[in-house]
Amino acid sequence: MSISTQALGVTALSIHIKGGKSLLDDVSFELNAGEVLAVIGPNGAGKTSLLKALSGESVSADEQCSGKISYADRLLEAWPQAERAQQLAVLPQLSLLNFPYTVEEVVQLGRIPHSTGQRVDGELVGQALAQLDLNDLRSRLYTELSGGEKQRTQLARALVQSGCPDKQRYLLLDEPTASLDLGHQQQLMQAIRQLASQGVVVVIILHDVSLAARYGDKLLALKKGKVLAFGSAEDVVTESVMHELYDVDVKVMPHPETGKPVVLGV
Repeated sequence: MSISTQALGVTALSIHIKGGKSLLDDVSFELNAGEVLAVIGPNGAGKTSLLKALSGESVSADEQCSGKISYADRLLEAWPQAERAQQLAVLPQLSLLNFPYTVEEVVQLGRIPHSTGQRVDGELVGQALAQLDLNDLRSRLYTELSGGEKQRTQLARALVQSGCPDKQRYLLLDEPTASLDLGHQQQLMQAIRQLASQGVVVVIILHDVSLAARYGDKLLALKKGKVLAFGSAEDVVTESVMHELYDVDVKVMPHPETGKPVVLGV
């Protein structure tokens, strides 16, 4: 399996709206194979704009984009879309699907870019359903699910789309835990850590800073489109950075078991 060490590089990425407002301003970072990057910051910080740029989503007519995004030393714009779809899976904040597909059929949609055959596809779909506690829902209609169940189904679809083990794989997730209960949040994040252990690069937007600190190898703190801090959880989740990022006073303490920083209100 030939996987480049530096799997994702972002250099001086900026997105400006005509008229002067900046969505992103000079954002740079690097990720290695198997790393999870948790992106944190207040509303309007540029988190979703960053994820859209990383996914290759076209900027609108009133936006100007500059900088460089490279995947395994290949520029994003030079990456053929068909090949990109086999290696890069995206879970947006809102997934609109109103067709009466079953949960299993929705998850199977993730295999459309691949030509791996029914047996392999079935195995990957089965693994994803089990990972996200969806086996009992596999025959339910997607349109009848709760918000959290829909979110887990869409994540399972993204997991099977990135199932291309002979190539570097990427997963971009925009607030996947937002509508999940505590148990399913933990289950989802553990599934993401398992993927990372297989070499998958994960970029995930999270509002829960303690959750980001526990599961992220690196954290990126954005404020008003600029990088306020980037590095390990211990470097980013400090009382001074949290105050500057969210304009609120907090206490930061190490978790009694993991040692990772936990944010407490005061």
